[in-house]
Amino acid sequence: MRVGLHPVVFAALLAAPGAARAQDAASGPVAEASGILVSAERPDLPFGRLEDSVRPLAYRLDMTLDPAKPRFSGHVEIDLTLAAGTSRIYLHGRDLDVTRAEARIGARGVSAHWRQLDANGLAEVRFDEPLPPGRLTLSFDYSAAFGQGPAGLFRVEVEGAWYAWSQFQSIDARAVFPGFDQPGFKTPFAVTLRTPPGLMAISNGPEVGTAVIENGLAVHRFAPGPPLPTYLVAIMAGPFASVSGEVPPSPQRAEPLPLRIVSTRQNAANLAFALEGSKRIVTLLEDYFGERFPFPKLDQVTSPILPGAMENPGADLYRDDILVMDENAPVEQQRQFGMIVAHELGHQWFGDLVTPDWWDDLWLNESFANWIGYRVGEQWRPDLGIAGDALGTGYQAMDIDGLLAGRPIRQPIETSDRIDSAFDSITYGKGGHVVGMIAQWLGEERFRQGVRRYIDAHRQGSATSADFFAALADVAGDPRLVPAMRSFVEQQGVPLLAMRQAGDRVTVTQLRYTTAGVAPPEARWTIPLCFHRGPQRLCTIMDQGTQAFSVPGEGPVFPNAGGSGYYRFELTANHWKALIAEADRLPGGEALALVDSLDASIRAGRGNVAEMAGLARKLIRHPDPHAADAPDKALARYMMEGFVGTPARRSFGLLRERLYAPLLKELGFDPRLGAYAHEAPARTQRRVQVVAALLNTGRGARLRDQLADAMAAYLAGDHAALDPAWLDHALDLYLHRRPAEAARDLVDRALASEDPVFRPAALAAASRTGDARLAAWLLAMDDPRLRESERRDLLDGVMARSATRELGYDWALAHLDGLLDGSDGPFLVRRLPQMLGRFCSVDRATRIARDFRARLAGTPGALELDRAIERVRNCGLLDDMLGAQIDAEFAKLK
Repeated sequence: MRVGLHPVVFAALLAAPGAARAQDAASGPVAEASGILVSAERPDLPFGRLEDSVRPLAYRLDMTLDPAKPRFSGHVEIDLTLAAGTSRIYLHGRDLDVTRAEARIGARGVSAHWRQLDANGLAEVRFDEPLPPGRLTLSFDYSAAFGQGPAGLFRVEVEGAWYAWSQFQSIDARAVFPGFDQPGFKTPFAVTLRTPPGLMAISNGPEVGTAVIENGLAVHRFAPGPPLPTYLVAIMAGPFASVSGEVPPSPQRAEPLPLRIVSTRQNAANLAFALEGSKRIVTLLEDYFGERFPFPKLDQVTSPILPGAMENPGADLYRDDILVMDENAPVEQQRQFGMIVAHELGHQWFGDLVTPDWWDDLWLNESFANWIGYRVGEQWRPDLGIAGDALGTGYQAMDIDGLLAGRPIRQPIETSDRIDSAFDSITYGKGGHVVGMIAQWLGEERFRQGVRRYIDAHRQGSATSADFFAALADVAGDPRLVPAMRSFVEQQGVPLLAMRQAGDRVTVTQLRYTTAGVAPPEARWTIPLCFHRGPQRLCTIMDQGTQAFSVPGEGPVFPNAGGSGYYRFELTANHWKALIAEADRLPGGEALALVDSLDASIRAGRGNVAEMAGLARKLIRHPDPHAADAPDKALARYMMEGFVGTPARRSFGLLRERLYAPLLKELGFDPRLGAYAHEAPARTQRRVQVVAALLNTGRGARLRDQLADAMAAYLAGDHAALDPAWLDHALDLYLHRRPAEAARDLVDRALASEDPVFRPAALAAASRTGDARLAAWLLAMDDPRLRESERRDLLDGVMARSATRELGYDWALAHLDGLLDGSDGPFLVRRLPQMLGRFCSVDRATRIARDFRARLAGTPGALELDRAIERVRNCGLLDDMLGAQIDAEFAKLK
């Protein structure tokens, strides 16, 4: 039963017995490495920013790389200027075997001595005699090992051929060449790559002429381009396949832009979709920014093991399945293409043309790119529903931001070991949603004027958050907008707006959102607030703890017009009832906001499952598939968390049958390849949702048979039997019917394949069968074809199922040191806490803290672990306090 609440007494009802407290994130000393001087107590050493007295001016990088060999070598020359005379310079280099170092002042050389000082790659060069102030050139000869994981300069064997790619963000350029590896130092780079003949070589600029053979190697020289920081330098080589084209001239660009899609050879037949899509997205971005693409060419390159994508100027890098597809690819994969490609290409202006001065402003690059990726992706293909994905990402970030353990979007970064903590859902999901909130409140055109003003003022240079705020202030017309943005960027947490409507008057009290059993800390935001009431829309600023607004019109006020506001709302019982009653008439974004706030209300102990079921009934035929499916996803999450027993699960299954079975009858179901290739994407997406909802119900038996049979036919060689849209479900059902030997055979098939969709899907399906013996075999598997990143994915799959979660926990704990010290360690350290966060028990939270906190202290995973511990504890508190009630409410569903 919902309690009607008045805003002024609302805060007292948020906390319940057993309220949790935030845990301070551990910050350990700089990690030790054998033979390296390490001391976090040395204030004279620049473990974070380097000294401004030494500034690089230009790099000449000449590297010899054969991806088939374990090591590469290089010669780098760095022109720089000294503000004062010195006998030593600090710069960066990690695990480099430097065989020669020298400073050259005019025609005179001064010998130098290289020493790495810490495990993060701070290095010192000492000179045999003091250097005078002014210009000079440093030069180094060195070699290093290729990385095995997607960091630094890494290599992968694909179908017997070796390829190499660079991935330098944030501080991995220093593992490839000596340099001043921080974002505020932007210089021209002249790159020369020496490779075995027959390989394609790629860097940021166009290759000058054709490669010439010198000493048996092909020499590829690239034109220097605009100034770059080290983390954006691109170096790639291999026997790539490619398709070439041009982005046609645009109003901002008089000449065509050369464009290539580049991938490993087995993907050659599936690159045309990315070529055509990239052309259109470049043109849309040029229109948004009001200027031409900032670089002279564009290569869009893929790698099989990259976790996501990287915005190297003129040479973007993506995970294979983001680009490799055809026009019949699943709607979800096409949506992924549109958003991620628009995100990375948006960075070419906002992030590459203008870069952050230091890593504490990384949020601005990524948050803006996240926002514009969804915006331009929606422009590219409005039929795909990419805008709904944007709102979903923001609401998911609220779940993280609602914890007490966390951080603001913008956080101080003092040392290099703290940089990677800024790459999380707060930067991307929350930051992107906040940028969208400001854009919607300010108005599309004025916000774009502010963006253009920011770029014009700092092009080819670096900038700060304050610079961006100043650009927005110039166009805002309301001095409160910049404090509003600062209050969301520089403060952790999700605002909760407790509202009471009386006619045209709406009284709002702001608090910080927390779940049941957790006391809300004090917080105050300046909130760009937009109400919707009938055809009326009112946007204002809320800058008080409690404030009243007049919203004329008829009917209930909707508290988050368009769904773009980064806040949740709590309403009186009658207000909830009125909004649920008209939910089917809400725009998709507002329907999503309503589902999110209602789910948050249930988890805070105020809402109830019957209200969410009512919302599911109202939205089931909503034209936006995201909105139509959102209540079902919210309800299913309570099942996955273990709040719902067997009788109540049956009731939920019956509700699903009543809601989804009529839709299936209308939509039909045929799992064969291309059966629905010519229908609207929204209809295709809806069918996928309908089938997923029915699979575990009594009426899903025929669906289960069809998908399992189609998968068997597919594996027998009839690839037309199964459309990729059904691959994940079909694999699960195929394995569910068969003994563990079938899963082992599937793993072997996956490891023998380089298909960017089938290989990861098959491995994931094998890991999530819930079979303990199979899970143990997968975790212990010693197969050279299995990549380290895939071993992490197997562990994730094992821990995704409650039946094998404990086994995965024990295995991870027993093998933790080896996992973290391996090539995949930097990625696992953040992913493992997310796996651990799937438990739901106060006691388990205590155990996780005991078993893992000390080992992850001082790593980028420390904050993720604190979040996981709190999430597990909060879930346990919710179960203890409300689990029986939630189960009883599910049992009553009709």
